[in-house]
Amino acid sequence: MRRLLERFVDDECGATAIEYCLIAAGLSIVIVTAVNGIGSALSSKFSDVSTSLK
Repeated sequence: MRRLLERFVDDECGATAIEYCLIAAGLSIVIVTAVNGIGSALSSKFSDVSTSLK
């Protein structure tokens, strides 16, 4: 039982998975922010083009 607890305490696989999850979450926030900014810029550009065509 003692050896099992020692292996459990020394196991770092879960910590690595959590680190990768945090990196993925950070990247997804950056991507969503960038896409949102580009979407707003494209929307205003399409509105300008639509107005100039009328």
